[in-house]
Amino acid sequence: MAAVRLDQLRKVYPNGNVGVAGASFDIADGELLVLVGPSGCGKTTLLRMIAGLESISSGQLSIDGRVVNEVAPKDRDIAMVFQNYALYPHMTVAENLGFGLKLRGHKQPDIDRRVLAAAKTLELEARLGSRPAGLSGGQRQRVALGRALVRNPRVFLLDEPLSNLDAKLRLSMRVEIARLHRQLKATMIYVTHDQIEAMTLGQRIVVLDGGVIQQIDTPMNLYQRPANLFVAGFVGSPAMNLLRGTLRHRDGWVLDTAQGDVALGASAPAADWSAWCDREVVLGIRPEDLQPLDGGTAAFHAQLEVLEPVGNEIFLNLRFGIQTLVSRVPPQVLPEPGSRVALGLVAARLHLFDPADGARVGA
Repeated sequence: MAAVRLDQLRKVYPNGNVGVAGASFDIADGELLVLVGPSGCGKTTLLRMIAGLESISSGQLSIDGRVVNEVAPKDRDIAMVFQNYALYPHMTVAENLGFGLKLRGHKQPDIDRRVLAAAKTLELEARLGSRPAGLSGGQRQRVALGRALVRNPRVFLLDEPLSNLDAKLRLSMRVEIARLHRQLKATMIYVTHDQIEAMTLGQRIVVLDGGVIQQIDTPMNLYQRPANLFVAGFVGSPAMNLLRGTLRHRDGWVLDTAQGDVALGASAPAADWSAWCDREVVLGIRPEDLQPLDGGTAAFHAQLEVLEPVGNEIFLNLRFGIQTLVSRVPPQVLPEPGSRVALGLVAARLHLFDPADGARVGA
């Protein structure tokens, strides 16, 4: 396997559109790193630049210390798994798995050995004689993974490989890919727009928006300490609640909003907020840190509009003036929709953002 280094990698198209704006980060040997962001953020463009399928406008790309900017894709010793399985329908599973090796001139005994090893790893031994039409979606995806696996490449590149699967299959294939990564100790770069995939698979995650890297961190650090408003709103389901207002200090911190005051507690939870007193800010509250109260002093009151029970938890859709909010609670007896609900905050886990540039205060 190999380490990968990106140094100010940039992609500018002939029309002047910037696809990737100066990406710089290292991927450790054996790491599973995820590129995540909304459609058009540049994640697939960046992956294709690493693969050699997109030219690099400027910057330097190294694989295992070797600069590969001008190296052809076939000579980079990488293997790519696409969103489309791209299996040959007239070939058996074994033939699909071994076809790339055959094109590269490998002898048949070597091809057979590698195909059988990949089939065992992916539990496809019983389907080696089948054709793609006779396989389930999950089996086809495993064949696509196996076709990369037999190559024994230095780097695996996966471009939204699970997006064509239903929810249940996506879950099982996420587990499959995580198991495969642990077993192979392979360097993998995985692209997805699905933050759940990113959070559950990635050892580290690169969040992109508009071709610009917003934050690179572990899944839990992204969730607990988002660098800016974009990451705060993108990572987490339901998304973080965001309230804009003026920060005041009146026997404790208060957010003065157009909908009314929100009491934040006596002390700043994570950073010194004194520099932001009497200034406009954006307050971030994760849904699990916004809880209905049965007694005690409420931070504020809101109207309960809709309850969404999803089994092990319930989402409370609330309205605070014109602002919609979501609270996540365990199963319990709750007020009826239309009721006015007292709400408390977990003060130690509040987030404060600069509304001008979106940066988190104390980041």
